[in-house]
Amino acid sequence: MSGGQRPEGQGPDGQQPWTLADIPDQTGRTIVVTGPSLGGIGYHTALELTRKGARVVLAGRSEEKLAAADAAIRKEVHDAALEHLVVDLADLSSVRRAGAAAVVLGRIDVLVNNAGIMATPHRLTVDGLESQMATNHFGPFLLTGLLLPQLVATDDGSKEGSREERREGRVVTVSSLMHRAARQAPLHDPRSRRRYQRWPAYGESKLANLLFTYELDRRARDAGLPLKALAAHPGLSGTHLTVNGMFAHSHLGEAPRRPAAILDAAVKAVSQSAAAGAWPSLMAATADLPGSTYVGPSGRGELRGPPMIVSSRRLSHDREAQRRLWEISEETVGLSYP
Repeated sequence: MSGGQRPEGQGPDGQQPWTLADIPDQTGRTIVVTGPSLGGIGYHTALELTRKGARVVLAGRSEEKLAAADAAIRKEVHDAALEHLVVDLADLSSVRRAGAAAVVLGRIDVLVNNAGIMATPHRLTVDGLESQMATNHFGPFLLTGLLLPQLVATDDGSKEGSREERREGRVVTVSSLMHRAARQAPLHDPRSRRRYQRWPAYGESKLANLLFTYELDRRARDAGLPLKALAAHPGLSGTHLTVNGMFAHSHLGEAPRRPAAILDAAVKAVSQSAAAGAWPSLMAATADLPGSTYVGPSGRGELRGPPMIVSSRRLSHDREAQRRLWEISEETVGLSYP
């Protein structure tokens, strides 16, 4: 083995790879997972957290989809503690309603911002925002801010008391290897008319996830809040989102049936499963890691394999870009925090 490469799955300094067995007992913890559609990365994230005893809040666009995920999880975990939260991240009004509805949940230990769309045809949301940036960044930005009081609350749900009485909340946001394809940071007026190219736009939304994570972690630390922000990426996972994203001409990114089936088989031949794609999110949500950590697969090119700490492109660490995106996001969603 040359060039300092390590075997797939082996962590830094030759440490043993992280596995699902490393997830500690989650009993007594409440974890919100967005985008838990049946069979996807969010679903497998929720499933494994439920296996470990967490009360998992399935947060998705429709009660029908949430019910399907709920039923599948209960087949695996008969005593699953599950809650539902209906939220369409592409609609800021829906996010505000979800934030209000979530108050009854009490203390939230972890928010996993998993939901997203990939390389869809151009579409404006009801708020006049490009749909990928709306769904992948602005919606999660608003939801995180609305849930922040519950993420930093004491065990009894209040925000009073000493630091010793407070457990540390955590926000995990799912980015992508495609953040490296962004031509620039998304610092333009989000309602301005621009030439649209679906893959660069997707890359910008995934870069936004990292800019958001690093800025949130720093702001929480500066404010003395008991909160960490981390990010993860799934590598190349054989989900329907991946296949649908490869078709530009079809309605709302849905791939035609026969070509999709062929491409689906090809993607799965070179990728890992959605279950494995959830491993980086699970490690970021449960492992003893510092804030601003980025987790991804350990295999060649970070495409697959057990998760480990990885790095993101230099632009994601640009503090001025982080600050400017935060301010743009606050103005866009109408909420300033922390």
